[in-house]
Amino acid sequence: MNPPSQIAPEQPASDASDLARSAARAADSKGATEIVILDVAQVMGICELFVILTAANTPMVKAVTDEIQERISVDCGRSPRAIEGADARRWVLLDYGDIVVHIFLAEDREYYRLERLYADSAQQDWQLGTPTS
Repeated sequence: MNPPSQIAPEQPASDASDLARSAARAADSKGATEIVILDVAQVMGICELFVILTAANTPMVKAVTDEIQERISVDCGRSPRAIEGADARRWVLLDYGDIVVHIFLAEDREYYRLERLYADSAQQDWQLGTPTS
């Protein structure tokens, strides 16, 4: 008789808001600014929340990116499904499925203006986790 096959455990389920708050707090701990969490579920359909933040320079983009990944791994047991822009360090995107973290240099954030594009999306207070609009 063969032993039962081992099925790899799924990553622990975490509420999207918990993930987003964890990312925001990690970014804040590394000096990121203008941190917002937008509820884009109604307009995106492929994810629930965007975390958008600004880093002062390319070394800070790297530090913030690393800290967010570490904090979410520890706090929520998750790792990103995909990472884009890590080499250029101007706009790094961390895709966790239900949340997407956007780490921008200031000039790139101003150019792409995601908050303006999703202006109808409610913001969450990442320090308290409550809706603000």
